[in-house]
Amino acid sequence: MFCPALPLVPRRTLEVLAAAALAASGSVALAQAQALASIQVRPGPVAQMHAADGVVEAVRDTTVSTQVAGAVVQVLVRVGDRVQAGQELLRLDAQPARQSAAASAAQVDAARTQAQLADSELARQRQLFARQYISQAGLERAQAQAQAAHAQVRALQAQASAAAAQASLHIVRAPYSGIVSELPVALGDMATPGRPLLRLYDPAALRITVSVPQTLQLADASATPAASAQWEIPSLTGARASVSLADIQRLPTIDRSTHTAQWRLPLPADLGGAAPGMFARLWLPLASPAATAHAAQPGSGPTPPPPLSVPASAVLRRGELTAVYVLDEQQRPRLRQVRLGQAAASAADGQASIPVLSGLRAGERVALDPQAAARVR
Repeated sequence: MFCPALPLVPRRTLEVLAAAALAASGSVALAQAQALASIQVRPGPVAQMHAADGVVEAVRDTTVSTQVAGAVVQVLVRVGDRVQAGQELLRLDAQPARQSAAASAAQVDAARTQAQLADSELARQRQLFARQYISQAGLERAQAQAQAAHAQVRALQAQASAAAAQASLHIVRAPYSGIVSELPVALGDMATPGRPLLRLYDPAALRITVSVPQTLQLADASATPAASAQWEIPSLTGARASVSLADIQRLPTIDRSTHTAQWRLPLPADLGGAAPGMFARLWLPLASPAATAHAAQPGSGPTPPPPLSVPASAVLRRGELTAVYVLDEQQRPRLRQVRLGQAAASAADGQASIPVLSGLRAGERVALDPQAAARVR
């Protein structure tokens, strides 16, 4: 098959075309670099936060047991069931207790009969005394016998009430509305006083409990308007909010082994999906380290300037690498590794500022979109 020969292009023409292509690509890259959104790095106030890991707990978490002994004859709930206050949970064998209550009730009936006879005898003795057929001593004996009979009735009634109450203890009821979290007994098990029968918690009253170092220096909420704590539950979407430091309960004791204090923060009652045992985190605003050290020195000069900071959206994280894209003199992005400090919990949304400890100088410009900056060649 015959193929016509292609015309030869002069070498000079190829060089000119290559230079034009390079210039065009350079112009495109320069245009892309100039189109990048960037921000100038300047010293500014940034809230440094301390992350205190904790756990979600139930304010009302009860281990239900019984006051009497007996075999478990009926289990009315399962793990995960939502129960109401006063609802029956378990039934124990109450046959001996019911028999004792029935015997006490029979004794009360017998005592009432004896009291009626004593009252009738006292009425006859009063009639005889009015006709002077008996002495004053005989009348007083009849009155004493009637009073003793009525006292016996009251005593047996109290015993019967105690026996009935003892029989009612064989039905285990929910002390409040909640969710059954544990059920360590089964049908036929022997229940004894103090043995755990089930565990119940109130899902409407949850809290976060964290351990905070005793040396933690918090920011002054009165002097710093933004000095508010933040809580989050990473496993729940949207479970994050700010809270005033005054709303956090601080237990007055310090653990002698860890030198930490327990802090408790109540969660909203309408927070769906939260359960005891979930991992939680409490972000606490820290005082500026430089300002704290400066204030501790007597006769010190002016307060040092605040540290540099960058938006969280400008930070690129790849494994162990933490970097930002810095624009050079030709406005081209260059990847530079930086060392960051601790920031607020809201830094994950890309709006908050993160302190930069090293790697940047004041006045440099940083690309706000690392993904777009990486595409510029």
